Amino acid sequence: MRPARGAVAAALITASALLSAATPAPSAPAVDPVRNMEYWLDEYGVTDAWKTTKGEGTTIAVIDTGVGRGPRELDGAVVGGADFSGVGTPDGRTPIGDGDADHGSWVASLAAGRGTGSGKGMVGVAPEADLLSLSIGFGKDATVPFVDQVAEAIRWAVDHGADVINLSFTTNTLDWDRSWDDAFLYAFDHDAVVIVAAGNRESGTEEVGAPATIPGVLTVGGVDRDRRASNSASTQGITIGVSAPSEELLGVSANGDLVVWEGTSGAAPIVAGIAALVRAAHPDLDAANVINRIVSTATKPARAKSTPDVLYGYGLVDAAAAVTRPVAIVEENPMGDLREWIRLYRRAESTPAPSPTPTPVTVAPLPEAEPPSGGQSALLPSPETLRYGTVPLVVLSLGTILIVLGVTAAARRIRSARTPRPPSR
Repeated sequence: MRPARGAVAAALITASALLSAATPAPSAPAVDPVRNMEYWLDEYGVTDAWKTTKGEGTTIAVIDTGVGRGPRELDGAVVGGADFSGVGTPDGRTPIGDGDADHGSWVASLAAGRGTGSGKGMVGVAPEADLLSLSIGFGKDATVPFVDQVAEAIRWAVDHGADVINLSFTTNTLDWDRSWDDAFLYAFDHDAVVIVAAGNRESGTEEVGAPATIPGVLTVGGVDRDRRASNSASTQGITIGVSAPSEELLGVSANGDLVVWEGTSGAAPIVAGIAALVRAAHPDLDAANVINRIVSTATKPARAKSTPDVLYGYGLVDAAAAVTRPVAIVEENPMGDLREWIRLYRRAESTPAPSPTPTPVTVAPLPEAEPPSGGQSALLPSPETLRYGTVPLVVLSLGTILIVLGVTAAARRIRSARTPRPPSR
């Protein structure tokens, strides 16, 4: 099973044109053009959620191509990391891959970018959350099998305090390697919220693929500026939980350059940041209830045909509502139960039927044998054998003999009668 590189790559344009367009006129109030381009902060309730929390005390693990050391916007955000590709550096901060090297930095800046000053520069959804940079490689950009990289990275993230784990990639296949069963269960059993990108049509993903199909993860679809399901930068599937912006996104590259990109790879860290805000505001909630808050407070778009919908899931995320709105406690993850799925479909936890315990049975003794009727030899006929055996047999035999003799005599008379005689003279 290999990841789909196209699902990780983004459509890029230079940010200079948009920055020029966003720069206010000299007479207008001073507004940072970069911050002004982050439309999702106001339109999806993030700035209102910041009145309650900015994610302090939470940790987001970015399992991706590595978070670069160059971006000023990420100074102080990354508190740990590791490499699982076999070609990176031990701290996970060396970007992996020729075409995807900046991807991890873009994702991290959307989730928890710090900006470049007060009200300036790109800021993430949870700008006070900490980041873990776990570098992995796709295809030939690694010496370790991809499934092993992901499984080990998830375990490492959990063991190093990740409250939220972001996975902005897809395999374009519905099924997943069995090694991921244990890895994702490890994350769920240790109360981590796992956020996964749904994938992009433009990269060939028509329907969601693993890990977005794994029960228990929160799968994120993408919408455009008009809140419509994105034709190029999203896909569809019944496992989509919520939708978030996936077009005209900003990202800071590993060298510090600002870019504009698209894809559910960017929608996912927006939701990962919201999950960090919810965990910071409600530290008593477990992962299932964090996901339930995000799902149940989502805004259902008018274009959605059902709830959940194959394009929008339960709706468009609302960070402020997820943080502040009263939501009833649930006992189960609304996105499913991986352990139950394994029990039903992997049959890994089938229990053999217990062996029955034998119960002693008392058998009544046999009756005593009757004594012999006499000392007569078994070779001599008895009255019973003469009456029921010998006499009927003799009578039957004599009767048969007489019948045969009678038939023979009759046949002779008939033959004599038919024999021609010579004429009399």
